[in-house]
Amino acid sequence: MSGHSTYEPKTGFERWLDVRLPIIRMTYDTALNFPTPKNLNYWWTFGGILALCLGIQIVTGVILAMHYVPQVDMAFNSVERIMRDVNYGWLIRYMHANGASMFFIAVYIHMFRGLYYGSYKAPREVLWILGCIIYLLMMATAFMGYVLPWGQMSFHGAVVITNLLGALPVVGNAITTWLWGGFAVDDPTLNRFFSLHYLLPFVIAGVVALHIWALHVPGNNNPTGVNVKSEADTVPFHPYYTVKDGFAISVFLLMFGVFVFWMPNALGHTDNYIPANPLVTPQHIVPEWYFLPFYAILRAVPNKLGGVLLMFGAIAVLFVLPWIDTSKVRSMRYRPTIRLYFFIFILTCLVLGFCGAHEPADKVIPGVTTFTLGDYDLNTMVWLSRIAALYYFAYFLVITPLVGLTETPLPVPDSISEPVLSHPASGPIGTAAASKKG
Repeated sequence: MSGHSTYEPKTGFERWLDVRLPIIRMTYDTALNFPTPKNLNYWWTFGGILALCLGIQIVTGVILAMHYVPQVDMAFNSVERIMRDVNYGWLIRYMHANGASMFFIAVYIHMFRGLYYGSYKAPREVLWILGCIIYLLMMATAFMGYVLPWGQMSFHGAVVITNLLGALPVVGNAITTWLWGGFAVDDPTLNRFFSLHYLLPFVIAGVVALHIWALHVPGNNNPTGVNVKSEADTVPFHPYYTVKDGFAISVFLLMFGVFVFWMPNALGHTDNYIPANPLVTPQHIVPEWYFLPFYAILRAVPNKLGGVLLMFGAIAVLFVLPWIDTSKVRSMRYRPTIRLYFFIFILTCLVLGFCGAHEPADKVIPGVTTFTLGDYDLNTMVWLSRIAALYYFAYFLVITPLVGLTETPLPVPDSISEPVLSHPASGPIGTAAASKKG
């Protein structure tokens, strides 16, 4: 996609290095001079934002690991010591804790953008699958990291989630025992989670490198979903998109800073400032906000095994999406029918998150906890979760393939440049350009 290299070494050292290890040439060709569609909007900046988030998490995590003690009697106090006694420990810890939330905010926007513009379709299937693998690794890393402070929510959250794996037939108990390192969540569990939490970000970095490599083979998708036809459809990545991404990253860091400095605990749970006590269970065990939609799907099914399979199925369906979508048009910009269903899908994910954050007995409407159907009292929150979960799977398995076969898309432009050139700017310059074109 990038074509022949145009890099020319300018110094003797660059020429010497280029013959032996062309790392500067690779950087120039893939990060500076890479031909990029000229119509990318700000939704495409979240790839760079995610790379920054990963870097922040790795750097702050390594520093925190220097002071953390993965032992059940000392873990909670070691976190408090980081906050109080380590130079700028409070800043590093708050950056790491809130950085996880920022990471997931960016990745969800990145994924929804990919769904909307059809970035998972051929020839980008491997790119999409690698992104899904990164998402799975992120979830595993975040869950294990949430356990490390060894507060009440950390401990009991680990007990609940690891026990779910025991519902899997044949291998469930073996996996649970291996994760625990024994027959209950205890010292060996904390050690395992600490080791894996430290290791997995570097695995994520490796998969990110593959993700970027897979991106550079077919090149970027774009809002029109039309393939690049000529050099007129592209611009070099630098300076056009480095400046654009830099501005978006700056705005994102401002939001990040608001959470770190003014409301560092807004996205956490207060029970995690209570040391873990196996004999006292919190009134409402709830995971971090980025797991809530899947937690709602889990609780929507009365059968434990069914809930676990449905929860994992909600992620597994993303892996096969490139083969489920039957439409030959990538971008929903030209697919008004599926676009409506997609916005309902986003609302459904928000509803699932809302349901996951509340106990099944919580009230949706003040004074109304259940409604009656025949001889049964039906809990509103549970049934709202079930309806939302049903639409979640229906969107991927029913709506997406059927709409792709039946809808009539809007006319798609022949090239990336056509939507711009067909609407010349007003004023003397635009008028002159239009006259010249005519």
